[in-house]
Amino acid sequence: MKSKFISLSENIIEKIKAGELLPGDKIPSENELIKKYKISNTTARKILLEIETKGWGRRIKGKGTFVLNKTPQHQLVRTIGSIDATRRGFNDYLIAEGFTPKNIILEKTVLKEGISAEINGKHYIIQGPVLKIHQLRYADDEVMKDETRFISLTLCPKIDRLSTEISYFKTYESSYKLKISDLKQSLSVDIFSPESTLNNFEGSTAIPVFILDSVVLCNPDQVIEVEKSYYRGDKYKFSVIVNPAYNKIEEDKG
Repeated sequence: MKSKFISLSENIIEKIKAGELLPGDKIPSENELIKKYKISNTTARKILLEIETKGWGRRIKGKGTFVLNKTPQHQLVRTIGSIDATRRGFNDYLIAEGFTPKNIILEKTVLKEGISAEINGKHYIIQGPVLKIHQLRYADDEVMKDETRFISLTLCPKIDRLSTEISYFKTYESSYKLKISDLKQSLSVDIFSPESTLNNFEGSTAIPVFILDSVVLCNPDQVIEVEKSYYRGDKYKFSVIVNPAYNKIEEDKG
C-alpha cells in the first residue's frame, strides 16, 4: 500500500500532466495541503519534496514550489488578457519554470516627444518624456523574446534608473502607487527571414514569431506603458483569458 504522501504527490503530478497546473504555476503550499487534505506538516513537506525529486517542481526559497517546464521542446505557456498574469515579470516566470534568465539591452533612452500606438483599432498616446527600453530576453542561452517598452516618465519619474530585470507591472503598483485599470492586448503572427531587419533571433533559417502589442492603463484612462514584443513561435504557446462579465454585457447589448 502506498504511503499517503506518495498518493497525494502523484495526484498533484497528474494535475500537472493534465494541464490543470501549468509551467510556472505555484503548487499548493504546505499550509494549503494541510488544510485541504487534513494531513500533518511532515506529510505536506514530504509531498512537495517528492514532487521536486521527481522533477515536476522547483522550490524557490521564500516564494514556494513551482511547476517546472517539461513540455515538448520546453515550450513556454503565456496568458494574455489577464492583469494577474501580466503582473508577474518575465524573469520571475523563467526562474519558476527552471530556466536561467538573462537580458541584453539594445537601447535605453529617453524620448522627449510622446509616442502613440494602435491596438484593436484604437489609438493610445503617451505624452513625453517617455522611457524607451529595447532588450532581448534569454532563457538559459537562447533568445526567447525581443521586447520594446515605452513608459511614461510623467507617471513613473526616475524609473529609467531602475534595473530592467524588474517586473515593471509590479513596480507601477508598488513604487508609484498606480492603480491598473485595464490592459489592452492584440496577438498576431509573422515569419521572420534571417535577413529581416526585425529579426534579432539567432539562427540561419526563417522563424515564426508571435507579435504581442499591449497597452497598460491606469485611472482615469492614462497610458502608463506601451509594449511591442516578438516571441519565438516555436518556443511559445499563448492562452487567452476572456472576461465573462464583459461578454455578458455585450450579449445584453445585442
